[in-house]
Formats: sequence, structure tokens, C-alpha cells
Amino acid sequence: MIALKRILIATDFSETADAALRYGRALARNFGATLHVLHVADDMSARMGDTFLAVMPQLVADVAKEARRRLDELVVDNDPNPLTVVPVVATASAPAAAIVDYANDNKIDLIVVGTQGRGAVAQLLMGSVAERVVRTARCPVLTVRHPARDFVTADVTIAKAHP
Repeated sequence: MIALKRILIATDFSETADAALRYGRALARNFGATLHVLHVADDMSARMGDTFLAVMPQLVADVAKEARRRLDELVVDNDPNPLTVVPVVATASAPAAAIVDYANDNKIDLIVVGTQGRGAVAQLLMGSVAERVVRTARCPVLTVRHPARDFVTADVTIAKAHP
């Protein structure tokens, strides 16, 4: 038997991440799981050093604050029986490592992440957060492409199809 109690959705606020969130919500509803929604804000100071922090000390905080605002809007659930949702904003220079670390620290049972489905050359040159998460996570990872064959449907559609 598969028991999913904690599901992690990693979001960068893209359409692909929105598709992953739809899958994650549906799975959380079906399994009665808590949904963790994580956004990893870019830690610019890690790349630019102390000079950056001296010039613009508030920028990193502003980026995290805006990410939190967008995340709070994203996780609104208008269902009469809303899911238990844990919205989290982390700051890191390596998003894949931050996602995997969060999953390990919070005993996540499944990670759901969007993937752009880049070609082989682009993948080789730029890498992929989703690919790194798949390679390094201890728990299963569901990757979702958008647009793709979407098997998540609205509850209303299901109710009409099965009277």
C-alpha cells in the first residue's frame, strides 16, 4: 500500500510549476496528505559576495517577501474541505539542493516538480533543477510537463461522468 502523508510541490511560479501544483493538490486530496509548497528564491549574495550586500542590503529580503506574497496567492484553496498546506520560501543559490534538503528535513513522501522538457543540448548546457532533484532525492519524484497529457480533472467533470 502506498501511503502519502506529506507531498512537496516545488514552484518557480511558471506554467509548468502550476501544472505540478494541480497534480500535487489532486494527490494530496486523494491521500489526505499535507501539501508543502516550496519556492526557492535566488540567493544573489552567494554569487556576488559581500560587495553586493553592502550596496543593496534590502534586495534579498524584498525578493523573498515578493515570493512569499505570490506563494500565499498560489496556495489559496477555495474547496469547502481545504487541504492542509504549508507554504515555504527558502533562499538558496542551488534550488535543487534546497528542494531535496527540505524534503529530507520534513520527511516528505513524494516530490512533485515541473519540468520544461528541454532538448538534449540545452539540458547539457544549462542542466535542470528537476533532473537534479530526481537524481538526488531519497523519496519518489513525479515530474510534470506542461502542456502534457493531463489526467487531473475538475471534480465537477468527474461527478457528471459518474452519476
